[in-house]
Amino acid sequence: MRAVELPEALRRLVPAGEFVLSDEGDGEPAFWLSDEPADPGLWPRLRAAHGEFGYWPLLLGADDDDGAPWATGEVFPDGKTTPADHDPTTLLREWWRLYAKEAPPFGDAWPAPARQADPDAAADSLAEELLAKNPAMRLGLVAAGSGAEALAASGWDGPANYTNDTGEIAAVVRDWERRYGVRVVALDGYATLYLSVSAPPADREQVGHLAAEHFAFCPDNIWQGAGTLATYAEQLAGATFWTFWWD
Repeated sequence: MRAVELPEALRRLVPAGEFVLSDEGDGEPAFWLSDEPADPGLWPRLRAAHGEFGYWPLLLGADDDDGAPWATGEVFPDGKTTPADHDPTTLLREWWRLYAKEAPPFGDAWPAPARQADPDAAADSLAEELLAKNPAMRLGLVAAGSGAEALAASGWDGPANYTNDTGEIAAVVRDWERRYGVRVVALDGYATLYLSVSAPPADREQVGHLAAEHFAFCPDNIWQGAGTLATYAEQLAGATFWTFWWD
């Protein structure tokens, strides 16, 4: 394994921390993790610095006193694909057929127009809100071109009971980055994902389309949450952040 350090200029921006290796082997470090909880305002500063340093920031919540899965290295980056390896429309269509047991509701397309908004402001706001609610969250830095790419590069394995390849999940998130102004902000414990949303759907039909996408992406949001797709769509209307949890 080669020695890896954060760039010196980036080290000056962050608290003490270290790179984390997967507990499965001696490969490249999966991500950098702060020793202590993240300070308010730190995530937005590092998000703004992403273009300069190439490290995407994540707020990381632990499931136990040992800091699992992040501090314990329970991540699995080896063998994961990248978002670019997958077509998100194909994934959503296949997942819908698998879990809904019927043809996709919109044919071969999962339509929603790309809309202009300020995704950075929405992401910064969600990061501060999450940290205020859970001040124990630590800071993670992943060498990745975007938040979607960071999901796979970090070795996060949250949807393992749904798909063993986080690259597939990341491919859909990358498409949402384009269409809905989504940004990946936090991973809480083993299987919860927080996304900020700067351009939520504008009308009822589009919200219905999006609810179907969410069902294909994470059916547990409906099965163990809203109960029906219609109820979920009502909850989704106008939401400026999305939360996904896989059982």
